[in-house]
Amino acid sequence: MGTPTQITDAPPPAPQPAVDKRAVRGATRPGDRIFLGLSRGSGILLLVIMAAIAVFLTYRASLAISKDQGNFLTTFQWDTNLVPPNFGIAVLAFGTVVSSIVAMVIAVPVAVAIALFLTHYAPRRLRGPIAYVIDLLAAVPSIVYGLWGALVLVPHMNGLFGWLNDYLGWTGIFSWEGGAPRSMLTVGILLAIMILPIITNVSREVFRQVPQMHEEAALALGATRWEVIRMAVIPFGRSGVISASMLGLGRALGETMAVATVLSPTFDIQASLLDPGGGTFAQNIASKFGEATEFGRDALIASGLVLFVITLLVNGAARAIIARRKEYSGANA
Repeated sequence: MGTPTQITDAPPPAPQPAVDKRAVRGATRPGDRIFLGLSRGSGILLLVIMAAIAVFLTYRASLAISKDQGNFLTTFQWDTNLVPPNFGIAVLAFGTVVSSIVAMVIAVPVAVAIALFLTHYAPRRLRGPIAYVIDLLAAVPSIVYGLWGALVLVPHMNGLFGWLNDYLGWTGIFSWEGGAPRSMLTVGILLAIMILPIITNVSREVFRQVPQMHEEAALALGATRWEVIRMAVIPFGRSGVISASMLGLGRALGETMAVATVLSPTFDIQASLLDPGGGTFAQNIASKFGEATEFGRDALIASGLVLFVITLLVNGAARAIIARRKEYSGANA
């Protein structure tokens, strides 16, 4: 008798997927390699430029700080012509931070409200013209804003300053002793107008990317239009609003000509936002660089280094906030 034949029920081997030879060739095509090299080179070049700027600022700043008689971080004086020189950034840091905070407090809520109005409330025939006007505001040069602030905004701030002094002067923050209203509050309002288009445009584009199914699902559950915005739109666009705010803050921190035109600095820290005083890094550099000596320019570059570091820290903090909150990501909304 012969050996019985064994019958197995094993399934036939699965067919191997065909390899697309054109895709394999495409991954190594000269055009792809050139694009990869250019992209990688652009990123490396950007890092090299940033490092070169940091090295230059650090070197020139060290020449000035090494001869500074006072403490560079806490001195309330800026006189580079003394022998030995005595200068510090305490007043400049205070003015830069305060004016930027005032601008952000005013601009961010208004910009987000405008973006929500354009994307969810405004009739279609009004969206285009309003968005066009906002884009035009973003294109206006800084010096034009400064001239408008000095000739129009400042003369019309007396009524507001008087009202704040009458009703909120007891807080000390809004007390006013009279005089021209060329103060940190005026600067903050002007900066808020300047950064408003940036925050509005970015926030509007983010809100437009909200998946339609999210909004339709909320409406199907009986949510009102505001509840849809609160539960679906704002959580989805939160990371974009933070990014837009950081872009606006970056402009507010480094704004030069508009602040120099509106502010009357006294190089002193005032508790009230309505009294002249303080100054900003950019304004101080712009107003004193032309007549400064070689050592004075090194001192101004040292203050520019501090502004450079502050800008990096602000952007790093924004990225850290977004990274720690995964729900900010639109993919997880």
